Amino acid sequence: MSAGATLQNYNNDLVACIEELREKREELNRSIAADEEEKAKIQNDLRILTERLARINDNLARKVSSRNEYDKTITETEAAYSKIMEASQTLLHVLKRESVNLTKKKQASA
Repeated sequence: MSAGATLQNYNNDLVACIEELREKREELNRSIAADEEEKAKIQNDLRILTERLARINDNLARKVSSRNEYDKTITETEAAYSKIMEASQTLLHVLKRESVNLTKKKQASA
């Protein structure tokens, strides 16, 4: 084989190698673009989810505060109702005792 033919073979191999490298580079470029697109989508999804989480946390805090107010009101109302019941019971007891006393006085004066 002549030096010119050998040089031509090297040249052909070199051109083929360069073309193969360019194809691999282009394949990698497409993969990078796909990953960047997915990354952008995930970042957008994350932003949306973060906003939703913040709204839910705000709503939850308001609801828990309202529930605590309900609990406080219920506790205070139950305590007041219990006092009313105790006072009613005491009043009933006093009324019965006075009724018995009045009956005894009426019988004694008759």
